[in-house]
Amino acid sequence: MAEARWYVVHTYSGYENKVKANIEKTIENRHLEDQILEVRVPLQEVVEMKNGRKQTVQKKMFPGYVLINMIMNDDTWYVVRNTRGVTGFVGPGSKPVPLTETEMVNLGVCADNFEVEFKEGDVIRVVSGVWKDTVAPIRGVNQSKQSVTINVELFGRETPVEISFAEIRKM
Repeated sequence: MAEARWYVVHTYSGYENKVKANIEKTIENRHLEDQILEVRVPLQEVVEMKNGRKQTVQKKMFPGYVLINMIMNDDTWYVVRNTRGVTGFVGPGSKPVPLTETEMVNLGVCADNFEVEFKEGDVIRVVSGVWKDTVAPIRGVNQSKQSVTINVELFGRETPVEISFAEIRKM
């Protein structure tokens, strides 16, 4: 049996959530749960200033695109391609190209899951990257991004920096 891979589908801008809902309904109706495993509209949290107040809102990372984890075959290709609002798969011509491992990690889709026991207040040492050998207490932990936030001194000021779990060790 073929392996499920992540594919990118281009949609009309603003139709991402509608396309996701339509594909999920079709999966349920046609009993394709074992072939189309997940449909995602990647979101990110953004802080906006409205009426003088900071608000955290969710915005689409890639307007006009939906990510789908599926086993590519004629049936799944047909279902996705003929969903209302879908303009096509990302790839040359009509051939969909799956995302590479590196692309998936960069998108936060399939990051390596590290077993961590980090919590706010723990002191860590950065073991690689730009901030190598920096020792600082953790100010925040983001499990979904597999990262922690620490404060570093930059130009005489404390500045928050996000560091990947892979780059730190507990002291």
